[in-house]
Amino acid sequence: QNLANQSRRMSETDQSSPQSPAPSSSDTTRRSFIAKTGAVAATAGAASSIGFPSVTFGQEDKKKLKVGLIGCGGRGTGAAAQALAADDNVELHAMGDVYEDKALTQLRVLARDRKSAAKIGADVQSTKNIFGGLDNYQKVMDSGVDVVLLTTPPGFRPQHFKEAVERGIHCFVEKPVATDVDGVLKFLETGKTAREKGISVLSGFCYRYSDHGRELFQQRLPDGAIGDIRAVHSTYFANIVKPMPPEEDRPAGMSDTEWQIKNWYNFTWLSGDGYVEQAIHKADKMSWLISQMTGKESPVPVACYAQGGRQRPNNNGNTYDHYSVCYEWEDGFRYHVDWSQYGAGVYKEDKDFIVGEKGMANFDIGSASITGENAWTWRKPRTGVRNMYQTEHDEFFANIRKGERHADEEWAAHSTLLGIMARHAAYTGKRITWDDMMNSGEKLVPETIDWSAPLDVRPTPIPGVAETQSA
Repeated sequence: QNLANQSRRMSETDQSSPQSPAPSSSDTTRRSFIAKTGAVAATAGAASSIGFPSVTFGQEDKKKLKVGLIGCGGRGTGAAAQALAADDNVELHAMGDVYEDKALTQLRVLARDRKSAAKIGADVQSTKNIFGGLDNYQKVMDSGVDVVLLTTPPGFRPQHFKEAVERGIHCFVEKPVATDVDGVLKFLETGKTAREKGISVLSGFCYRYSDHGRELFQQRLPDGAIGDIRAVHSTYFANIVKPMPPEEDRPAGMSDTEWQIKNWYNFTWLSGDGYVEQAIHKADKMSWLISQMTGKESPVPVACYAQGGRQRPNNNGNTYDHYSVCYEWEDGFRYHVDWSQYGAGVYKEDKDFIVGEKGMANFDIGSASITGENAWTWRKPRTGVRNMYQTEHDEFFANIRKGERHADEEWAAHSTLLGIMARHAAYTGKRITWDDMMNSGEKLVPETIDWSAPLDVRPTPIPGVAETQSA
């Protein structure tokens, strides 16, 4: 339960950013870790031999599924706990992070969780399969995993996804799936290969796995509970995520590349900017809603316009801390999103207000309701509310066991593009069409990422000032 709570808290604030200092693989560190963690895991394992969901019941495939975690931040650790709880015959087989010490720290977190500890494999407990460095993802995949959890900063997602699919490994890909148009197109190409190979792909767009979201978006609204939808207004007023430290805090000798990766949330090529990394859930729910209402699998808006900027100083980062976005759809329908990360002392809200001809629907992380002719309030089941983060892994692993491909890649890529479209509009100050974005040639992620190399920071975009634009 503690890990589930951590996952909920961290899902919007941590995509496995390296937090430790330089990588460490000293024998002293490893011996100390084994001594502390081994006893905890052994105790927890003895206490947790029963009680896991039996998604393999009645299935012929009884193979133990080996899980690899790539990116050991708070979200990654939560995803690992959920993957281990989703199936009764899995083990955590390998862990990787750009900082090895970070992987060791998060392994201690998993070892303190009774259910997770019971499924930590021997090669992880001994730290044999704990990997650091920029190539940690390859080492995790080389270890022989069947399922990989891709929870690094999203700038690396297309590269890691391609590597996993080429090796025939099932993938959980945290949102967003890329940070630029070039990355999304590469992700989609890899998705085609995954489909051809029968590789399952699970997206981190978790609201599509929420029980109250499914009832509202897939049943009541398409059935006409509020009639034709006139407009939607979504808010996402959040806390500050990973503030950018001043340049004088950079350790002596730390390269530009490492400094940016260490503070990944503040650089667009790594995070996609806060709107794409965090408020992307709003774009995904918009796409989900319209696809359910119209039957179009990947609906495309007519255009998007937006405003955004930076209220708080961000030292040498180049991301915005607030956006106001409007997506234009056919028949005059508008979808508005207001997003900010201002920190303490300001109003916080994360809700969706869906206005229809016969009433209005309200939705947030834990509730859903309708007012008007067909008033309704979602009731929590007596058996307890299912954790949407857990549900997505439960269904993912169940499909793998049944040999039925889990296929989230196309709509996840589409929702990522909707977020990038809004970023384009805010950065440029222009009304952006889908074709404008797709033809932009945008490529933010460096072709080669060298840990020790210099890496210039793009300027913070100023609308109307061409030399500050990203594409």
